[in-house]
Amino acid sequence: MCLIKLVVFDLDNVIIDGEGIDEIGKLVNVEDQIAAITEQAMQGELNFETSIKQRVALLEGAAVDDIKKLADEMPLMAGAEETVKSLKENGFDVIIISGSFDIIANTIKQKLPVDEIFTNSLVSKDGALTGEVTGPLVSGNKLDVLKEYIADAGYTLDECISVGDGANDISMIESAKYGIAFNAKPALKENADIIVETRNLTDVLDVILNLNSKNTDEGASVENEVAVETEVVETTDVVVENQDEQVTDVTEDAVEETMEDVEEAEEVVEEEAAEEAAEEEAEEVVEEEAAEEEAEEAEEVVEEAEEVVEEEAAEEEKPKKAKKSKKNKNSLPEPVDFVLADTPEGVRAQKDEKEELIAQIADERESFNREAKEQRKIRDELNVELKENLAKAIEFRDQRNEINKEVEENKKARNQVNEQIKNLEWSSGKRDKIKLENEIKKIDKIIETRVLDIKKENQLVKSANDLRKQLSDIKEDDKVKEEAQELKKQSEEYHAKVVELSEKAQEAHEQMLDYFRKTDEIRTAADAAHKKFIQARKSASAKHEDFKMVLSEIHVINKALGSNRSRKRKSNKSESSHAKGSREEKEKAEIIFDKFKNGKKLSTEELLLLQKYDIN
Repeated sequence: MCLIKLVVFDLDNVIIDGEGIDEIGKLVNVEDQIAAITEQAMQGELNFETSIKQRVALLEGAAVDDIKKLADEMPLMAGAEETVKSLKENGFDVIIISGSFDIIANTIKQKLPVDEIFTNSLVSKDGALTGEVTGPLVSGNKLDVLKEYIADAGYTLDECISVGDGANDISMIESAKYGIAFNAKPALKENADIIVETRNLTDVLDVILNLNSKNTDEGASVENEVAVETEVVETTDVVVENQDEQVTDVTEDAVEETMEDVEEAEEVVEEEAAEEAAEEEAEEVVEEEAAEEEAEEAEEVVEEAEEVVEEEAAEEEKPKKAKKSKKNKNSLPEPVDFVLADTPEGVRAQKDEKEELIAQIADERESFNREAKEQRKIRDELNVELKENLAKAIEFRDQRNEINKEVEENKKARNQVNEQIKNLEWSSGKRDKIKLENEIKKIDKIIETRVLDIKKENQLVKSANDLRKQLSDIKEDDKVKEEAQELKKQSEEYHAKVVELSEKAQEAHEQMLDYFRKTDEIRTAADAAHKKFIQARKSASAKHEDFKMVLSEIHVINKALGSNRSRKRKSNKSESSHAKGSREEKEKAEIIFDKFKNGKKLSTEELLLLQKYDIN
């Protein structure tokens, strides 16, 4: 995946908390007219060039100094400073592309470490605005400006994230790798990949950092398994309440992105399963090593040790075969700062002390291992539940989309019938009839509500009577009227179907959101279990290292005890039979060690045999 290198922000209602042109309008008392035009533009009902020219024309005469003071006092959006600073610290380029004006943007560049700002300019003369505007974003769109910038900077659109709130941001929102609708109008939400409904830019920062983390670290841990589920849950409704409303879908690209994250999560789980299988094998070896501590107490090991001291000494002078191979991770370390006691009694006391210590360490290690296994089980069960919830969410999404298709089909059919009705009614004379009725009503109202002289009143009465006569002469075509009535029934049926299907789509939509929210809760719980698992595993590993260190010290103690013990028991054995048995055992031990290097698990007896001949 491509790394995101460039973040593009809109200015008004994104970087700054307000609409610049509306605030300037307050200086000349035209804020209401400007706000109305702005709303039309943001909703996509008016093209941007027309809207900007109409609004700026209303600003004629505004003092430039007053505008500069206003710009300096305009508040930044919550989290803007932290977001831009953090993006820069993380290596992103940050630019602003806005249809607003440089007189406002210049103050923003002094407050925030952005790389570039592209805006329009208000024309002024003698310290006041002329009502004219110039710049690249009057007739051009934001995508054109963005393309020109990335061409010079050496970026691609796939390395870009765009953040906006209105219809004039659609071009760059659609074209960037990811488009984020920040507290946006419906027209933009329909074209965005990700929707952030809050008014705090740190929420956008979190999304951007998560997206880049996903692109660079696809298998790090369970914490990254489903990084974007919550980014698709804030959406608009799908219910159609009357014939003029539109059905708004949830942003589909964001849902598709969620599914990509699920696939990546499955890969993570598979990798962890392989890793954990290896860990289990190592843990079994560790558990078997714990039994070695018990065997150390057995008197037979000490007695055997004194019988082979001479052979071990001879073997130590030779280059051991085991040393040629790669050192096993479970081989014992060299004792550090351990000094044997001067007397046999002191050495035996040291042995008792070390055996008590190693038993304590083994218990603590096993406690951590049990905790790790328990948390791993909890985490894995939660991950299974997470996948099931995501599957249900996608199922309801698909169901909703299919219903929305039917909604659109019925809406289209209803609107076509309504157009036929309108044409039939006008052709049947209804237009003229309605016009005459309205004229008669106006005249009657004047006669009833005003004090008129007789002559004027008589003229109005005569005009009304003439109109009534014309009205009585108009006859609607009965056949056309009947056809119009039939079409009205069809329109009502289509509309009823639109309402019914829209309600079903809304139900499926809400079900989908519920499953996405539940998925996020499960992911949070799975993350917590994974962290506990990692911590317990680290603690167990640390205890295992302590265990090996104490065990190596016990080995030193056992050798010392073996070399100082009486050899009287040798008289009970045959020298020749003992030597032969020792050679056979040692050969057997070397064979066991070779198998161990190739992955064979060892029993306690085999581990003791390797210990006896110091093969590790």
